[in-house]
Amino acid sequence: MTEENNKNKKGRGREKGVSNINEKENLKESLKGKSDKKPQKDIRKNTKVASKRANNQNKKDIDNIKEEKTEKRPYKRRTTKKQEEAKTTRQNNVFKKSKLKIIPLGGLHEIGKNITVFEYENEIIVVDCGLSFPEDDMLGIDLVIPDITYLEKNVDKIKGLLITHGHEDHIGAVPYLLKKINIPIYAPRLAAGLIRNKLEEHKLLRSTKLIEVMQGQTIKLGKNFKVEFIRSSHSIPDSVMLAITTPAGTILHTGDFKVDYTPIDGKLMDFGRIAELGNKGILALMSDSTNSERKGFTMSESSVGEVFDKLFLHCTKRIVVATFASNVHRVQQIVNSAVKYNRKIAVCGRSMINMIETARELGYIECPENLFIDIDMINQYTDEQLVIITTGSQGEPMSALTRMASGEHRKVKITPNDLVIISATPIPGNEKFVSKVIDDLMQIGAEVVYSSLYDIHVSGHACQEEQKLILALAKPQYFIPVHGEYRQLIAHSETAQSMGIDKDNILMLTNGRVLEINEDGAEFTSTVTSGRVLVDGLGVGDVGNIVLRDRQHLSQDGLIVIVLTMNSQTGEVVAGPDIISRGFVYVRESENLMDDVKSVVRHEIKKCEERGIKDWATIKSTTRENLRDYIFTKTKRNPMIIPIIMEV
Repeated sequence: MTEENNKNKKGRGREKGVSNINEKENLKESLKGKSDKKPQKDIRKNTKVASKRANNQNKKDIDNIKEEKTEKRPYKRRTTKKQEEAKTTRQNNVFKKSKLKIIPLGGLHEIGKNITVFEYENEIIVVDCGLSFPEDDMLGIDLVIPDITYLEKNVDKIKGLLITHGHEDHIGAVPYLLKKINIPIYAPRLAAGLIRNKLEEHKLLRSTKLIEVMQGQTIKLGKNFKVEFIRSSHSIPDSVMLAITTPAGTILHTGDFKVDYTPIDGKLMDFGRIAELGNKGILALMSDSTNSERKGFTMSESSVGEVFDKLFLHCTKRIVVATFASNVHRVQQIVNSAVKYNRKIAVCGRSMINMIETARELGYIECPENLFIDIDMINQYTDEQLVIITTGSQGEPMSALTRMASGEHRKVKITPNDLVIISATPIPGNEKFVSKVIDDLMQIGAEVVYSSLYDIHVSGHACQEEQKLILALAKPQYFIPVHGEYRQLIAHSETAQSMGIDKDNILMLTNGRVLEINEDGAEFTSTVTSGRVLVDGLGVGDVGNIVLRDRQHLSQDGLIVIVLTMNSQTGEVVAGPDIISRGFVYVRESENLMDDVKSVVRHEIKKCEERGIKDWATIKSTTRENLRDYIFTKTKRNPMIIPIIMEV
């Protein structure tokens, strides 16, 4: 019995030992993927868990237990306060990056003065910087340029100035910008050449970084802007559209354009690239609105060449052609006809001379070497051997053609043996000037050809059907009409609606208003300083509204100056008053009125003496007010009155 019991005990012991060994082996199997070096630690860890979930040794099982314990709530890693702040900053940055600011500083609700700011985070690029010409009420003003106060405040953000083409309303204000902000300029070849001339004139060439870009070239500005220069068509060579790519989306800025299937230089607009960008997705299209009120298509520039040929064919007279200096394609047409009919060309007008010289140097005007002659040599040729290209197509008072018509030009005298071709249409507001020039030329006896008689001019801007074509190719999410007066912007927006653009996605910008845009939406958020700065001679911005008002006052009613001498101690009038009239009345023919004016002044001075008033400012003010009332009663005029008191 004892032996059997002992055997049984030993057997049970062996069974128990085997069982323990098996359990250990099973445990090892269950701990695969864990570290073999520290199995005991894992065993202890799993032992704690086993009270709630037995035999769950690996980490995966433990996680499952935790999920069940927390009612299967999703796992969330604990983060520190610093990590949470970093996450919030990243989210805010993403939100900021999703917005692109578009800020026009000029060119909207007006013709000219084109300049647009694109701002993304801490980086800015500027597109164009043009001028406009003064309106009729801006007496004495030479030029009008945009207010760049916003750029001056954010100069550290600016990465560059991009130019679409070389017209004055897009590059004319560049020197004035550079005098305040020195930034690099990226421009097509011809525009760069014209800008170079301006910078040299203003002594800014050495200090300016001017970079030529080619049509089809892409440049990177800063971290956030990539700009592609797309070949376009206009009345000047090297015109481009700008595809501005940012993390917020791509903006297609057309610049000035027309769709010309037979361009003078043979370079068609890059329709394929526009379509390609449209297929990829264009966030917003900013498109030229100048001719948005005109239906159909703009005629090709080559059609003007056909008219020139007809006029040159049987003409035995001297031919004088007036056109825009910046219309290089038009000049090329004149050159072609002159070469065809064996005529020499002389050039009149400073801007025309500069433009043609630059265009010839850069190869944009093709002609024989000896075609052009100096204006001083015209007397050496017969009338039928000459063509004179001149400025003054808008009837500007001091232009070459206007001086020819009035007989004041020193080198060119118009005769009945002249054929004058005005190859331009009057800009709104210039109709009277142009009509007067035509009348003056006809009174001399010259034959005059202008747009009402022949198709001697075509626009460089797209009409409605061309605008539709660009809209169809670009397929933008948002549409922004630019470059035009308000009625033109409205007409362009209506064309866009007819092409399927949602009315809510058509954005009407105004100068100084900030548009923030992304793929999710667009909104107007704020305004910045914008407006016009007047250039008078060498003065920039020193003539404001008050000065203009005074100039208008002087131009309308004239000036009266009252000069008298007073004793500084007693206040008595020692000499005078003397009356000086300028632009009011002719003194010699209005002696009675001048005597009456003197009497009024003496009366007012006497009243001041009786009241004991010795303050000169009060005396001047009282005299001015009472004299103004008297003159208006007598003449119904309101001249500017300036009292001058001298002391002894």
